[in-house]
Amino acid sequence: MKIYTKTGDAGDTSLLGGTLVPKSSIRIDVCGTIDELNAQIGVIRSFKPQLEIDEILEKIQSQLFILGTDLSAPLDVPLSDVQRIKQSDVQLLEKIIDRLENQLETLTTFIYPCGTQVSAQLHVARGVCRRAERLVDALGRKEKISPIPLIFLNRLADLLFVLARYANKLSGISDIKWDSTEL
Repeated sequence: MKIYTKTGDAGDTSLLGGTLVPKSSIRIDVCGTIDELNAQIGVIRSFKPQLEIDEILEKIQSQLFILGTDLSAPLDVPLSDVQRIKQSDVQLLEKIIDRLENQLETLTTFIYPCGTQVSAQLHVARGVCRRAERLVDALGRKEKISPIPLIFLNRLADLLFVLARYANKLSGISDIKWDSTEL
């Protein structure tokens, strides 16, 4: 199979199920942003984070493939043909967040998105995830979609934030708190 098909040369692409849409459609923007997020997590993994973090990131990448598939298929495409993100996927993220947060100092102020390379890149991934979340919200206001992808991305952004803090902790680096009085 060739990597290029030439079917998108005129600016259209097909969703799962065969519907043609412009490449500039919000649904395609959503899928592209989720792909970007998955690639950003691949960048983080290339820095060889601690094994525990790498295993979490590998699971997230797998879930992002499912999420991208879910959002590239209108709801009327039969479920037997499409994997969809589920509430249990959201619950898994919550479980990981709770476990890691219990090992971190409670925050009472904003922190700078910095620290180790892994931590800083996790903060970048969180920003991409928040953009995907905004796009999914916009898509849901235009088309009928499941509410679960939006919830999943909200929790995933929270998890990426916690992972950034956790990566710093494992490396012996403290969060740098923002002091609004130093302006």
